[in-house]
Amino acid sequence: MRNRRHTVLASGLALVSAMAMSGCVAGEGAAAAGGGEGAGEWSTDTLNIDFATYNPLSLVVREQGWLEEELDGVEVAWVQSDGSNTANENLRAEAIDFGSTAGSAALLARANGSPIRTVDIYSQPEWSAIVVAGDSKIKDVADLEGASIAATKGTDPYFFLLQTLDEAGIPLSEVEVQNLQHADGRAALDNGSVDAWSGLDPIMAAAEAEAGDKLIYRNIDFNTYGFLNAREEFVDEHPDVTQAVVDAYEQARAWALENPEELSALLAEVASIDPEVASTVIEERTVLDLDPVPGDKQRDVLEVVGPIFVESGDVAAQENVDSALDELFAPQFAQEAVASDG
Repeated sequence: MRNRRHTVLASGLALVSAMAMSGCVAGEGAAAAGGGEGAGEWSTDTLNIDFATYNPLSLVVREQGWLEEELDGVEVAWVQSDGSNTANENLRAEAIDFGSTAGSAALLARANGSPIRTVDIYSQPEWSAIVVAGDSKIKDVADLEGASIAATKGTDPYFFLLQTLDEAGIPLSEVEVQNLQHADGRAALDNGSVDAWSGLDPIMAAAEAEAGDKLIYRNIDFNTYGFLNAREEFVDEHPDVTQAVVDAYEQARAWALENPEELSALLAEVASIDPEVASTVIEERTVLDLDPVPGDKQRDVLEVVGPIFVESGDVAAQENVDSALDELFAPQFAQEAVASDG
C-alpha cells in the first residue's frame, strides 16, 4: 500500500510539473492573464505557508524543500504557528496563505467570517487530553468542578475541554478557564498556577515524560482532524500553486508512512523534545494514513462541535455554523492529488 502510494504521488507530482511547464495547470491561464507574463509561469511569485509541530507533514515539506524545488520563480516563506489560533490569526491578517489548524478551529474561524477553505486533511490526531500534575488530588473529570483550567481558546484543546465538561454535566460557569497559549498552559500547571490543563501534543507528551504530569481524560472522538487551510482569495486566484502545495503534502504523507523513525527525529529536533517523546506522538497518537480529501467524516465531527460554539458564545448563531460547514471544504485539490490512487 505504501509503495503504491509513493508511485501514485510521484506520478501526480510529475503530472502537475508537466502541466505547469506547458501552461496547463488548472486555472493558471486565467490567473496568468491577470498578472503573469506567459505560459509556464506560476500565477504568483510569493507563497507564505506555515509549519507547526502539531502538523508533522508540514515539517516534512519544509525540511525536504519540495515546494522550493517545484515552484520555480516563487519565493516560499515559512512561518511557524504555535497553535490553531495563531494560524487563524495569520490567515485572517493575510500574513500566510496556508495555515495548519484543528478542524474545530477552522470551523470556528469560518463561522466568524474568516474567508478560509480547507484543502487537505493532514492527520487524525489524539493531540488533546485533560492533564493534571502528578501529585494532583484531581483524579477524574468530576473533580474539575470549581477548578482553574488552562486552555488556548480557539484551538482543539479548548473545544476538547468544552466537550469534556458537557459530557460530565459540568457547566462552563463552574470552572475558571485561563486563556493561555499551549506552552504557557503547561508552565502554569507545573508551577501550580492552575489545577488542570487541556493540553496539546507534543508539549503534552513532554509534560508526561519530563514532569510526571498525568492524563486523566482521553477521548479521540473529541479531537477533530488536522486541517490544512488556505485563504479563499488565494485558492481562487492561484489554484495552480494551491495544487502544488497539496501535492507536496501528499508526497510528505507517503514519506512519513515509510519513514516513521525519521519523522519522529524531525519532530524532536523542531520541537526541542526528547526523541522518545516524539515517537509517542507520531507512533501512538497520530494517524497519517488516511483519506486526505475533506468530506463527510470531517463534517460529521464538526456537526457535533458546532452547537457547542453557539452555546459557549464563541459563535453568534447556529446558522453561522451551518453556513460555514457548507462553505469550508475545497476538496478538489486533494482529489486531484490522489486521483490515480483509485
